[in-house]
Amino acid sequence: MNNISQRDAFWGRVFELAKENKDVLLVIADMGAPALDTFRVELNAQYIDVGIAEQQALAVAAGLAMEGKKVFAYAIAPFISLRCYEHIRVNLASMNVPVTLVGVGAGTSYDDSGPTHHAVDDVSALRILPNLRIHNITDSVMARAFADICCDIEYPNYLRMDRKWLPDIYEDGFDFSAGMSTLLPGKDAMIVATGNMVHRAMEVAETLRGNGADIGVADVFTFPIPQEALLEAIQDAGRIITLEEHNLAGGLGSAVCEIMADHGMLKPVKRVGMDFSRKYCYRYGGREHIQSLYGLDKESLLRTAEELLN
Repeated sequence: MNNISQRDAFWGRVFELAKENKDVLLVIADMGAPALDTFRVELNAQYIDVGIAEQQALAVAAGLAMEGKKVFAYAIAPFISLRCYEHIRVNLASMNVPVTLVGVGAGTSYDDSGPTHHAVDDVSALRILPNLRIHNITDSVMARAFADICCDIEYPNYLRMDRKWLPDIYEDGFDFSAGMSTLLPGKDAMIVATGNMVHRAMEVAETLRGNGADIGVADVFTFPIPQEALLEAIQDAGRIITLEEHNLAGGLGSAVCEIMADHGMLKPVKRVGMDFSRKYCYRYGGREHIQSLYGLDKESLLRTAEELLN
């Protein structure tokens, strides 16, 4: 079992790549991490800290990428995505400039900092932009693999990572090029999850399977969702549950339903996520507590699944 966060696994690998290639550059907005400390000391010429100025970081990153550099721009997830939205839209997406945006703190990772620090609508905002791809990281194996992938891209992309440690689901050497994977097949229902909720989906599925239900789990880690892969993953399942620690409007559940509708696939679908139609979450008490308010805890999800199955 690993003992390293997604962030440290990712930046540790980027550091290795940067030592081999001086064109690999890091532009950060006043962020820290042990791996970044090593990067700053040993590769100072490839390390640019613009301070608390995420929009400036995007402008600098875009210019460097247009000169042929392999650029990673890093900040807290809601700041590198939504605070910089116009810069992403104009400087990156519209011109297909290959910058990798890296946001730490997906979902309510920053549970003690309130809604300004929750990354709960970044996927819905960014997935509508042309050329841009979103990679929602599941574990440290995936994080490390995407460091290599992002050094060889020709499009802008956004990596969103969890703040805290999560156990590994994937084995070293797994091929992430498909954009999603089926972790468990299932005919009664398929839980289609993304990011940290993949871990919760596995817990729920294993409990239900122990009770005799044939429940599967699919991990969507790339948006736009690869349509054929999704359709293949859910075609044999009688019911679908989508699971995300993100706004229901425009997120994973919306994207799954769009693909199903476009291909005439009619199945019962239950979207589970966070509803901010009236207000953001101003509640505190830890991440598990916040998740329970939106039915994202294990017990609530077991009830949701059982109701759908019955």
